[in-house]
Amino acid sequence: MKKYLLPALIVAGLFGNNLTAQTQKAQRPNIIFILADDLGYGDVGFNGQKLIKTPNIDRLAREGVKFNQFYAGTSVCAPSRSSLMSGQHTGHTYIRGNKGVDPEGQEPIADSVVTIAEVLKKAGYATGAFGKWGLGPVGSVGDPNKQGFDQFYGYNCQSLAHRYYPDHLWDNQKKIVLEANQNLMYNKQYAPDLIQKRALEFVDSKDGKQPFFLFLPYILPHAELLVPEDSIFQYYKGKFPEKAHKGLDYGPNATNGGYASQEYPHAAFAAMVSRLDLYVGQILAKLKEKGLEKNTLVIFTSDNGPHIEGGADPEFFNSSAGFKGVKRDLYEGGIREPFAARWPGVIKPGTTNDYIGAFWDLLPTFAELGGAKVTSRIDGIPFTAALTGKGTQKKHDFLYWEFHEQGGRQAVRQGNWKAIRLKAAGNPQARVELYDLSKDPAETKDLSAQFPDKAKELGQIMNRSHVPSAIFPFGKEEGK
Repeated sequence: MKKYLLPALIVAGLFGNNLTAQTQKAQRPNIIFILADDLGYGDVGFNGQKLIKTPNIDRLAREGVKFNQFYAGTSVCAPSRSSLMSGQHTGHTYIRGNKGVDPEGQEPIADSVVTIAEVLKKAGYATGAFGKWGLGPVGSVGDPNKQGFDQFYGYNCQSLAHRYYPDHLWDNQKKIVLEANQNLMYNKQYAPDLIQKRALEFVDSKDGKQPFFLFLPYILPHAELLVPEDSIFQYYKGKFPEKAHKGLDYGPNATNGGYASQEYPHAAFAAMVSRLDLYVGQILAKLKEKGLEKNTLVIFTSDNGPHIEGGADPEFFNSSAGFKGVKRDLYEGGIREPFAARWPGVIKPGTTNDYIGAFWDLLPTFAELGGAKVTSRIDGIPFTAALTGKGTQKKHDFLYWEFHEQGGRQAVRQGNWKAIRLKAAGNPQARVELYDLSKDPAETKDLSAQFPDKAKELGQIMNRSHVPSAIFPFGKEEGK
């Protein structure tokens, strides 16, 4: 793969001031990064959700800062997570699409890629990941244990993560067979609950002497629409009009990649989001119990926009909050995410911020907070000033995304301007749509004919930002 070259970045001190290295080390926070799966911008209360209760997620925004303009790496799982881990946008990051490999897993991220976990581990952090990985099979160079994580528990393969009652999970390199779910014929052990138990145990093992980085890539509320029929589900059952979804059910002919039938898809989706919220609340409670609350930064967001598979109905819930598009789109609904951060005593409660950032900013930000150096080639910039309200925040010249399915798509945001190019694979001169997000956040009025020079300029940025990949070619064959 042709590698992207940028000057090496040496990260500044905590908050960008002249604190000594000793002081920086003493103040290094624990970092918990919570990543929902296919949760829309409007699926949480702090962004206007009316039908689903998310009190714990809303608490993060109420007791911290809400970002209004923060973006995912792209609009599907693996490349969005690659962007997050590497600090590079999808024109440069190693994994550009969802590409499965046999017998189980996805194309592995290269061993040459320096991840957030590797940066923080080198700086003395304990590291753990609990949930869905999708960046390389067990034992490959992309194995989370080879990408900086001391502990991993959950789904290695995102295809298996389509099932909420899988027949196995992974504990590092050990396959954990779920006897009650064997051959996808029985559905007794709900995997997200098992994963949450291990995540809580990770926090419970900490005593405050060593900082830790906890990555929680939960699979909720990704399709399939399936949740235990407990009090959470019962709360929503009967509240909404329903149209039953017929899917690929558990049983002798079930496949890992299927989605089960659901008689109450609206209630199930709402219960899944509320269960995710329950998990967030449990993490916050465990931090308080352990006396770690005040020195822990907790961030909550989602990997891409809302899905429409498995009976999901983002229009009913206004999951995109009025923005155009869903998962797989590079319009705002596909990539603009709910984003809230809490750090008691550091982040002023109840604040909002309009910093225009993206997943590739997280690596340099966490490195800055952790007193670590970043020497890999990245596109991100630390947004510590925006996060803490201290100092002057540097801004991006532009943000860039690409998507490798459905004929290929590209997008650029520069200030209030947003450009989209469809059918872009193998066609760098394809037409560019142009929107002014300050006046038209729903991207309803294409201004490319009115401002052709700006459309041309952003199209040229797209062409410069895409560096070819031998593994994920952005060519004419894409999207078939």
